[in-house]
Amino acid sequence: MIRNMQTWKCKPGQPLPLGATVTPEGVNFAVFSRNATSITLVLFEKANSEPTGEITLDPRINRTGDIWHILVLGMDTSLRYEYRADGAFDPKGKGHWFNRENILLDPYARALEGVETWGGHGGIRRCCIVTDHFDWEGDRPLNVPLKDSVIYELHVRGYTAHESSEVTSHGTYKGLVEKIPYITSLGVTAVELMPVFEFNELENKRVSPKTGDRLKNFWGYSTVAFFAPKASYASDGWDGNQVKEFKEMVKAFHRAGIEVIIDVVFNHTAEVDSEGPIISFRGLDNAIYYALDPESKDYLNLSGCGNTVNCNHPAVQAFILDCLRYWVIDMHVDGFRFDLASILRRDHKGQLLVGPSLVDAIEQDPALARTKIIAEAWDTQICQVGGFPGRWAEWNSHYRDTVRRFIRGDKGIIPALATRIAGSSDLYQAAGRSPCGSINYITCHDGFTLYDLVSYEKKHNEENGEENVDGSDENLSSNCGIEGPTDDRAVNALRLCKTKTAFTVLMVSQGVPMILAGDEFGRTQQGNNNPYCQDNEISWVNWNLAEKNAHLLRFFRKMIALRDRHPVFRRSCFLTGTDSNQDGRPDLSWDGIEQGKPDWSEEGRVVAFLVDGSELGEGERHDDFFVILNGDQVKHSFEIPRPRPGTKWYRIVETSRSSPEDILDENEGVAVIGDRKYPVLPMAAVVFISRQH
Repeated sequence: MIRNMQTWKCKPGQPLPLGATVTPEGVNFAVFSRNATSITLVLFEKANSEPTGEITLDPRINRTGDIWHILVLGMDTSLRYEYRADGAFDPKGKGHWFNRENILLDPYARALEGVETWGGHGGIRRCCIVTDHFDWEGDRPLNVPLKDSVIYELHVRGYTAHESSEVTSHGTYKGLVEKIPYITSLGVTAVELMPVFEFNELENKRVSPKTGDRLKNFWGYSTVAFFAPKASYASDGWDGNQVKEFKEMVKAFHRAGIEVIIDVVFNHTAEVDSEGPIISFRGLDNAIYYALDPESKDYLNLSGCGNTVNCNHPAVQAFILDCLRYWVIDMHVDGFRFDLASILRRDHKGQLLVGPSLVDAIEQDPALARTKIIAEAWDTQICQVGGFPGRWAEWNSHYRDTVRRFIRGDKGIIPALATRIAGSSDLYQAAGRSPCGSINYITCHDGFTLYDLVSYEKKHNEENGEENVDGSDENLSSNCGIEGPTDDRAVNALRLCKTKTAFTVLMVSQGVPMILAGDEFGRTQQGNNNPYCQDNEISWVNWNLAEKNAHLLRFFRKMIALRDRHPVFRRSCFLTGTDSNQDGRPDLSWDGIEQGKPDWSEEGRVVAFLVDGSELGEGERHDDFFVILNGDQVKHSFEIPRPRPGTKWYRIVETSRSSPEDILDENEGVAVIGDRKYPVLPMAAVVFISRQH
């Protein structure tokens, strides 16, 4: 049946591909619903809230299996579209939420209308038909080896929203492009963008207790449309132009030698629980798309956000794989970080699958074979760090917590710290994985920044409007004696030393380092460890700090460059501590204050180690490094091992020193002379390199 203001000529169309596809004859529409009894295509004029026509599909000719489809001949591609789905409304019985009065987004929509302005949604969300003829100019994936990667996590809006960013297009994909020279200067190999799929920043109903202003969903971990880049992150997000701007950004990053990894959220959606909005999945086939309690049909909430996507239903698994392929093939992204990825291994009852799951399908998918896949390897009920298969990498929360405890000055953490520095073999080696399985990080978007980690004892989330009960209470942080900002020189000097020591540990550890944007020049969130709702200076990067703390920025750049120059920190296999190289030394040896006597006791707070580079790979010779980490509250003098014959030790890093003496170029290193005892101040790190005389 056709209900319209004009005559539509149609053909049955094709069931694949799903979504709206422009063909020489017109536009083919295809949508999945197994349990609907009727599907209606609803068409709208641009920016018009009332339909210009509705076409009800005939199941005899417009349905193949569980896919409903129609080809609208000669259709104007500027029209917008959505769907109605009719069927049983039986939420507590079979779990169906069909209601033909609901207007539903196409799960495969590649762009949305009505969401063009950040925080100013005056329009109604409609699906755009994207006619894309983008010229990639030969752009290809960079395929940077994971072992050589340094990841830089950032928020598209927050990175350039502050007036100090000095870009012409604040808070946008274009704003990021303007910052590429800076990002390149850091030496990182990849940006990891927090969610860029369409989400509703106005879904948060809370207000700031400080200003009374309505808070937002700033982070975006609440997806509305999985194939659609966020329109309000484009300088011009009208008429599907956000797709073009996203592609221009990716192409620009690739030209600069930087990969683009995107943070994806497949574990839950913006439809939340039974009180949430009906946007797409719930109205099209709720009982298939979501994991429901077998008895009550309530939404299982393994995400902590109201619902859990039924990721391992074949139809849902196919949807997710189609989405990933689209972002790789059409949008040229280089990798994905999967939010709460343990949910990708759960069945429709929320139980962990013993056999193959979506996690395996992603790893084995031929189109994704060279794509970086990174898991946040937990959900609200289980932590699976070390448990993902094959070429998956994982955010290593054990690394994060261990380094934080060391920087805090905890006792008895040295054995765990040594394991993390050496690549976390306890997590990855038995399964035949490499140190690259570990994404090493100390801070990320979720929690304190690095400055706040050494400046606050407790979280300060009052401005989130949740009476400071949100966010983790286990920050493993220390304030160095005073809570928050201070003019105390001794406290600030200790904080700076700790910051540089933490980053030194990150850069000399085996595995893949990840850096939180702004940590390189001391960005603060004012003690807020959960600023998911703060679209203001709490979350925005303040670029004035790059000038104020230029000495810290210099240190970060030089440490990243040091790691890049020396493959001994980027090995493909584990440092065992037992394999002898041609000079008779192990590739890794641990020391304490005295050589050969590491302190693994419950009282231990210090450690030193030598990384032998005399035989790396196919007989290659590289420099040796000796690293001292003093996590104690007092100064210690460490015995330095004898260097390889014909070489001397040169000090190139000492985090307790002021810039520029805190990090030196290798040809300017200070030679170690005398009795081979080196004093190291509390909470400081020292790095020596062996060079020929």
